[in-house]
Amino acid sequence: MELRVSGLHKSFSSASEGERVDALIDVSFVVPEGRFVCVIGPSGCGKTTLLRMISGLEKPDRGTILLGDREITGPVREVGYIFQEPVLLPWRTIVRNVEFGLEMAGMAKQERREKALAALELVELRDFADFYPKEISGGMKQKAALAMALVVEPKVLLMDEPFVSLDCQTRNYMQAAFLGVWEKTRKTVIFVTHNVEEAVFLGDEIICLTSRPAEVGKRLRVGIPHPRDRTSPELNLIRKEILLFLAAEREKTRSVNGMFTHVHDLSEV
Repeated sequence: MELRVSGLHKSFSSASEGERVDALIDVSFVVPEGRFVCVIGPSGCGKTTLLRMISGLEKPDRGTILLGDREITGPVREVGYIFQEPVLLPWRTIVRNVEFGLEMAGMAKQERREKALAALELVELRDFADFYPKEISGGMKQKAALAMALVVEPKVLLMDEPFVSLDCQTRNYMQAAFLGVWEKTRKTVIFVTHNVEEAVFLGDEIICLTSRPAEVGKRLRVGIPHPRDRTSPELNLIRKEILLFLAAEREKTRSVNGMFTHVHDLSEV
C-alpha cells in the first residue's frame, strides 16, 4: 500500500516572539509499499513533526497524507509508531505488554496470547515473555516495543530514532536484528535518524530535509543489497554525499542567523 505525502505545511506559535514559525514547507514524497526509507536532516528541522503528521497524531496546516486511497486525518491501525524510548507498562510482563493493543481492540485472550508470542518469536524475545520491563536490557525493551507495533499488523511502521539511547555495540546489533525482522515482514518503514551511518546502512532510500523551515532537499537511492558492509567504499560515497549536504545546511543556517543578528544590531543604533 503506497504512502503519498503531498504539500505538507506546518507552523507553530512562538512563545517568545508571539508569531508563527514555519517548521515544514511543501514537503512531498512517495513511499512505495515495502520500501525502507530513512529521513535525516539538521537537528530541530521537523523530522519528528513529520512522523507525527504521518501517524495522524498531529494535523498539517496544509497538505495531504494518503495511505493507498485513504487520507490520514487521525491515528489509524494501519500505521504503527515506535518512539525514541520504548513505552512499556512496568506492571505488565513483556508478553502482556505486547498483548495490550489487541486487548484494547477486544480480541479474545487465547488468540491475543498466541499472536503476542508469535511477535516475540519474530523479534527473538520469546524466552523473556514472562519477564517485567525492569528485568530486561535497553535493547530488549526496544525489541518488545517493536513486537508491540508489529502484533497489530500495521501497513506502515514509523520509527523515531529508536536506537538513539543505546550504546554503539548494542545499536549496531539492533540495526542488524531489525533488518532481519524487516526482511521477513517487508513492512513499509519510515525511519528518522540523526546518524548518517545508520541511515546508509539501513535504508533503501534516504530523504534529506533542509534546515527549518524544512523541505525535501535531496533524495538518494541506496542500490546496495543487504547484508551491507558498513565500511564498503560504496556506502562511504553515499555517506560523504549526505555529510556534505548537512554541512551546507549548517552553513546556510549560520549565514541566516548572522544576517538577523546584524539587522538586530543596526536596529539598536
